[in-house]
Amino acid sequence: MTPDSARWISTFLEAQAADLGAARNTQLAYGRDLTDFAAYLGQNGQSFATASQAQIESYLVSCDAQGLAKSTRARRLSAIRQLFRFAFEEGWRTENPALRLKGPGRAETLPQTLSVDDVERLLTSARETGKTAAEKTRNRTLVELLYATGMRVSELVALPASAARGNPSMILVRGKGEKERLVPLSAPAKAALADWLPLRDAADVQAVKEGARPSRHLFPSRGAAGHLTRQYFFVLIKQIAATAGLDPNKVTPHTLRHAFATHLLAGGADLRVIQTLLGHADLSTTEIYTHVLDDHLKALVLEHHPLSRKR
Repeated sequence: MTPDSARWISTFLEAQAADLGAARNTQLAYGRDLTDFAAYLGQNGQSFATASQAQIESYLVSCDAQGLAKSTRARRLSAIRQLFRFAFEEGWRTENPALRLKGPGRAETLPQTLSVDDVERLLTSARETGKTAAEKTRNRTLVELLYATGMRVSELVALPASAARGNPSMILVRGKGEKERLVPLSAPAKAALADWLPLRDAADVQAVKEGARPSRHLFPSRGAAGHLTRQYFFVLIKQIAATAGLDPNKVTPHTLRHAFATHLLAGGADLRVIQTLLGHADLSTTEIYTHVLDDHLKALVLEHHPLSRKR
C-alpha cells in the first residue's frame, strides 16, 4: 500500500471517529477492508486517487470469487462508498466513482437462540464453573448480567465497577459509538452482583498490595485491557455450555443476547422497548426477532383477534 493510500485511510477513519462516533470495532473492520482494496488497486497500477467505477466493480467480483460472505462484501462496499464520498467532499477527487454502485445486500439469517430451560441450565452450570468460589461467583454474575440485560459481550466485560455500586435497579451501559443507555437489572442479576462485588474488591486490594494498580473494571484482569476480554468469555461460555449438557457450538455470548430479546418478545414486550434495551440504532435490526417467533405470534393472533374466534 502506498503512503498516499495509507494517508487516505487514516484521515478517513479519524473523521469517522470524530464526526460520527464510529465504534472502534467498526473502524478496525473498515481499516482492514480499505487496506485490502488498496492492495488490489496497487496490483493493477491504480490507487484511490485514480480508481474508476469499473475497477471497484472488478474488486467486488474478485471478493465474490474468493467466496467471501455476502455480509462481508456488503461491508467492504460500504467502506469504499464512504471513503470516496469523504474524498469527494474533501476535494481529493472531482467525482465519486462509487456513487452508483449497488451492493450484494445482506443474507437474511435468523439468529440462533436458546429456550428458557437452556438458559436455566447455563445459569446452574455457571455457578459450578471455576477453580475457586470467587471464580464461580464471577462466572455466575457474568451469565446472569448478560441474560438479564441483553448486553453485547464487549459492553459486559468493559463495565466499570462504579456502575454496580449501591445496589442499582438499572445499570448504565456504554455501547457502539460511545452511546449510553440504561438497562434494568433482574432480581437474580442484582443478587449475583451483590455477591460478586465484595469478592472483586477483596481481590483488587490484594492485587494493589502486590504492586498492581487498582482496577476500575467490574471484571478486572491483569491483561493489557485491564478487564476480561471478549475472547476469554467466548471460551468460558463454551465451557459452561458443555458442563450444562448443551452443544457448545450453538452457545455463544451473542446467543444469550438473542435469547434475551426473543424471550422478552415472547412475553409480550414492545419491539421498540427491546430496540432500546439492545441499543439498536434502527428498528429494522430488532425486527428480525419477530421471524424467530412466527408460530408464537400466529398463536397470539388466533387467540386474541376477535374475527378469529368461533361465533
